[in-house]
Amino acid sequence: MLSKLSIIIPAYNEGRTIHFILNKVKEVNLINNIEKEVIIVNDYSTDDTESAIENYIAKNPSLNIQYFKHEVNMGKGAALHTGISKATGEYLVIQDADLEYDPQEYNDLLKPVVNGFADVVYGSRFMGGRPHRILFFWHSIGNKMLTTLSNMFTNLNLTDMETCYKLFETKKIQAINLKEKRFGFEPEVTAKITRIPNIRIYEVGISYYGRTYEEGKKIGWKDAVRALYCIIRYNAHRSKIALQFLVYLFIGGVSAVFNLLIFLALTTQLPNSVSAISAFYCAAILNYWLCIHLLFKKNAYWRTWSEYAIYFVTVSAIGAIDMVSTIGFISLGVGAAIAKIYATGIGFTLNFLVRKYVIFSEK
Repeated sequence: MLSKLSIIIPAYNEGRTIHFILNKVKEVNLINNIEKEVIIVNDYSTDDTESAIENYIAKNPSLNIQYFKHEVNMGKGAALHTGISKATGEYLVIQDADLEYDPQEYNDLLKPVVNGFADVVYGSRFMGGRPHRILFFWHSIGNKMLTTLSNMFTNLNLTDMETCYKLFETKKIQAINLKEKRFGFEPEVTAKITRIPNIRIYEVGISYYGRTYEEGKKIGWKDAVRALYCIIRYNAHRSKIALQFLVYLFIGGVSAVFNLLIFLALTTQLPNSVSAISAFYCAAILNYWLCIHLLFKKNAYWRTWSEYAIYFVTVSAIGAIDMVSTIGFISLGVGAAIAKIYATGIGFTLNFLVRKYVIFSEK
């Protein structure tokens, strides 16, 4: 039985508009007489957000508002973590403090839950016949690309992973260890909520009254890069081997370019053999770092010297293959750069297989 909905509102420098969104929340009559619990988390705003909230609470005692604040700015994700931990409703929904989303649509999100079909409901800005402000072509393309990539790993068919409106069963989301402090919250929570056995996820169309940057929009291209990183970070180590190999294509490609650049820089001062093996070990360090942060991180917490020895031996063996291949191609008259590219290609598949089944094998 759903008797209370917790509405989580992270706020940062929303002093001018937060009373508007609170008025809209107050006006909503939830279906089945569901009670509203509003949880506002002020993420160390530098404007008059706090006084605006306190004034609103004093003037509207009939609205159940719980107010919390951070002593330092920690990011939207961190504010959501705080709000989620304080929620007492059976379900909770996320509401931005701006005016981009309409609280009157809470009931649309609630219907699949009330009717017994859903545990989680996402509000999609890209489906249905609701009004949408026309803004930022490249933002919409970026959102769709991030959603598609997320879907590839989670095996969902969401249309809007980055949406603000997400409705969760409170106990389920409180049981998840969430880490992302900023806008990486969206791909992280999507990745982790899908791991709950038999979770039922629905999506409904919502309206979207987007803001310009002049009107206070805060998300930027750096947040999109972080979202991309989070999609890989929180999904890849649990994905199928084909997707893991695609991620390793990226890791291996970055490592290979780094290998080549170091080799070319060293070969003007050192013998080819020394340059090749030195470049290889530099690239191996970068490859290891990327692997534990993006791909095999759950299996990289080594505790014995034997595991370190396995890593050293396998990397040294592939390093020897890399050096011999590089020198062999050069001896056949191939240019240094092309020789290094060939050698890198030979070792690439070996690298992935060794990391997958030996270095970072499942414990």
